Amino acid sequence: MSISQDILDEIALSRSEYELIIDKIDRDPNGVELGLFGALWSEHCGYKHSKPLLGLLPSKSARVLSKTGAENAGAIDIGNGMAIVFKVESHNHPSAVEPLQGAATGVGGIVRDILAMGARPIALLNSLRFGDLNQPNNQHLFNGVVNGISWYGNCIGVPDVAGEIYFDKSYTQNPLVNAMCVGLVAINNIATSDAGAPGNTLLLVGSGTGRDGIHGASGLASRTFDEEQELRPTVQVGNPFLEKVLIEACLEALETGKVAGIQDLGAAGLTSAAIESVSKSGNGLILDISKVHRRETGMSAYEVMLSESQERMLLSIPNQYVPDIQSIMDKWDVQSSIIGTVTDEPRAHIYDSEEMVANLPIKELSDAPKYRLKGEQSSDQIKRQKISLSDANPKNLDPTEVLFKLISSQNISSRQSVYRQYDHQVQTNTVVGPGDSDAAVIRIKGTGNAIALTIDGNGRYCYLDPFRGGQIVVAEACRNLSCTGAEPLALTDCLNFGDPERPDIYFQLEQAIKGMAKACRSLGVPIVSGNVSLYNESQGQPIYPTPIIGGLGLLPDPTYAMKSGFIQEGEKVFLVGSNSLRPRLSDLAGSEYLHLIHNKVVGRPTIDIGLEKALQSFCRKAISDRLLSSCHDCSDGGLAIAISESAMQNQIGFIANSTLSAPSARWDTILFGERQSRVIISISPENEKELLATANTLGVPLSEIGTTGGDFITLGNNLSVSLQELTDSWSNALEQL
Repeated sequence: MSISQDILDEIALSRSEYELIIDKIDRDPNGVELGLFGALWSEHCGYKHSKPLLGLLPSKSARVLSKTGAENAGAIDIGNGMAIVFKVESHNHPSAVEPLQGAATGVGGIVRDILAMGARPIALLNSLRFGDLNQPNNQHLFNGVVNGISWYGNCIGVPDVAGEIYFDKSYTQNPLVNAMCVGLVAINNIATSDAGAPGNTLLLVGSGTGRDGIHGASGLASRTFDEEQELRPTVQVGNPFLEKVLIEACLEALETGKVAGIQDLGAAGLTSAAIESVSKSGNGLILDISKVHRRETGMSAYEVMLSESQERMLLSIPNQYVPDIQSIMDKWDVQSSIIGTVTDEPRAHIYDSEEMVANLPIKELSDAPKYRLKGEQSSDQIKRQKISLSDANPKNLDPTEVLFKLISSQNISSRQSVYRQYDHQVQTNTVVGPGDSDAAVIRIKGTGNAIALTIDGNGRYCYLDPFRGGQIVVAEACRNLSCTGAEPLALTDCLNFGDPERPDIYFQLEQAIKGMAKACRSLGVPIVSGNVSLYNESQGQPIYPTPIIGGLGLLPDPTYAMKSGFIQEGEKVFLVGSNSLRPRLSDLAGSEYLHLIHNKVVGRPTIDIGLEKALQSFCRKAISDRLLSSCHDCSDGGLAIAISESAMQNQIGFIANSTLSAPSARWDTILFGERQSRVIISISPENEKELLATANTLGVPLSEIGTTGGDFITLGNNLSVSLQELTDSWSNALEQL
């Protein structure tokens, strides 16, 4: 039977993949079966181009309790019999089409991934990218996404404790909405998505199934945008109030010990949840989709199987316990339906009442083809790396004017207007919230411990050099944790790239993963969960390659948590790490200064990963020994911005000493260069001797650069600004846009 290319395009299957399906099942698939293959072999579910590369990432440590890719999220032992479960996922394409619902259901989906591990969600984080806010459509996307995140997160009662937002023209039609969720569970109660033994009942619980989200995985998330396509029906619609009771009902059901397996209905809906669950146990299933409770009439078998309606979970339960679990669902007013059975024959037998609509081998459905392509660095990227940065000369620039432009820029100005819309104190465990430090800190009640959480990424660095950019994003996430005093334990990643079938994009993906892997091994931190979002481009224009890293760290005591703001006058301020203040042009590569002031994204960023490891050890040691008053990562905007941020937090000024004030023709590299592996610390003068000894022992360079105090930030003879004026400029810029 011939099949039209339009149908294959609709489900993101190639002609060769369709022919492979025929070879595997020895016949032509019917419409429902083709839909199942399209969903499960999609990039979003099957990881066709990324899985061979993801194996390069280290994923094990003494604290890792999960096998990466085997379950819905990574699980980390934090002591006292407790585990943290965490993961980050993308909802980029849905958010580009319907920003409020796309972002809201992104939050709902990642929360259910954590729930599927048996964990109670305790924190949310997000990483967002948009085009220039001066364009009305980007404002629409920005406002819709922020409203969606705040609406859903606030309604379900999970604090949104940290995040980041960046703006660049490369994201104009492809915003990035990466949502991270963190959960807490007793190690003995970690759940599995494995459906378990033959004879178990498959119980669908939660929202009624509708037509929203059909082709979300196979179409929307697995191909590039075509502005002529109508994509709104592929976006899911969220109900956070139902999600809240679904969380409580499922946690109560899991506490009984009577649930064999639990799986979220996310991408590809019932198809993915059911097939993946039985695949893990080597079994099969019989489904009767006429039993699926619905909120729309007249739905076809195809629509029921591929719907991505939200707030649904699939439970596998031994038969004798089904009434007990259904009674719990009834108690919480959560609908439940018995829709199938686990079988010992590894096939999917799917019925619509008496009619069989699909009969397929589980192995072939769940084993998508994998492609290991040959990447090729583009000539444009090679040229960008070789462009001389000396052309971006500051000769005719005023340092004060540059500082004000940077501090009020879209990428550096205060995010308070965003995070004040999120409830970050619900559940009463937030010790350090957004805006106070380089990472959030959450207490773990009953243990005396706390965890630190962060999420980071920089697409510009990867655009210039994906290998070094991959190293930098891992290093910065771990550095932000270390700046609070936390020991980095594990990471989760979301890899946002363009079309991997293009050699230059595949090169970016491969090199970024290799760079991330190198940094992870150097710093001793595994990546235990994550997500890949490819095909982020429209009209042939890809986004910047943007790997996002979520980080988890452990603090032995929440009172150890360090913040980034200066806390009193008369303290000494040091630059620690790669601290040479001599001009170095490479520090400008990919910097916000170079982009904003000179309209260039060129050069090649650098990082010394060995120094990075020593620097982070120093931070943790100095904080645990109670030597520091503040600690702040020096990153976007460089040294001048880091000092300003530390000063503005508690309105305590800064006066540079002669080390920092030395005149230089390239003051821009000193003040605004983004050299890696640096932090700004403040200390009480009596701690200086012990601090210097610690730095010497660990081999970390540091320089005293000034003191805290006064109402001005003074960075040299030609740069002294009112702290209040700078704060006003920083605080209001984003909201005014």
